[in-house]
Amino acid sequence: MNNKNGKYLTTGEFAKLCRVNKQTLFYYDQIGLFSPILKNEKGYRYYSIRQIELFFVIDLLKDIGMSLNDIQEYTQNKTPESFLSLMYRKKEEIVEKLQEIEAKKKIIDSKIALMEEASRLNFQQITLEQLPEVTLYLSRNIENITDEKFVEVVSDFINELSQSKLDTGYPIGVITKREQVLKGEFTNYSYLYMEQPHPKEGYPYFKSVKGDFLIGYHIGDEKTIHKTYKRLFSEMERLNLTLGDFVFEEYIYDTVVMNHNEDYVTKIMIQVIK
Repeated sequence: MNNKNGKYLTTGEFAKLCRVNKQTLFYYDQIGLFSPILKNEKGYRYYSIRQIELFFVIDLLKDIGMSLNDIQEYTQNKTPESFLSLMYRKKEEIVEKLQEIEAKKKIIDSKIALMEEASRLNFQQITLEQLPEVTLYLSRNIENITDEKFVEVVSDFINELSQSKLDTGYPIGVITKREQVLKGEFTNYSYLYMEQPHPKEGYPYFKSVKGDFLIGYHIGDEKTIHKTYKRLFSEMERLNLTLGDFVFEEYIYDTVVMNHNEDYVTKIMIQVIK
């Protein structure tokens, strides 16, 4: 359809140009969000080519999560100033989302690297290794606390990791002090921790001491972990090693990759002194 001001587009033509189906245009017209510039006496709808840019902006705003109600509110009160304000606001939101996506990518990269490393380990082997200083983010102290309090601390710790963006994708580990280990209280942990390969400023971190560690792997749940500690102590005695200040434990395989707890694998890192 032509007129002296230019060509009008049918619903089908406009839908094709905008890469949507006609039902979308019918719905937008029905709710008053985006209507044809002309409807003739037979009920046919016609759009102007000048409306394409507005449709693209509506489509953009919808794609980045803005509700149709909010978009409609903007379209009914359009000004250059309100458009510029809206674009700046949405840009900030997108930048924030990109940062969140990048953080999630780093978490996934960490989990891939750890799982690939785990696939190359010999879980029957006990090794003496020198480990570098590592920065850890700790929970509140959890020694000798009740099960109910333990759940509370774990919940608080996970919330802290999330809210402070300190979840690095590394496993949540536990620290046991020397005195608990000597008493055979292998599950009387002192702290939960998560490794921080790129520490942020302003947080109270714990620096694990660079030094020698006897490393072994426990297969199964914590009920039988004393058997693995017995093996590790025998190896310490054979190598004439003394127990250091801390023992660190991390799951290698847990509920994420195993269905049965008898298949779980825990990495035990005992700080030792030659």
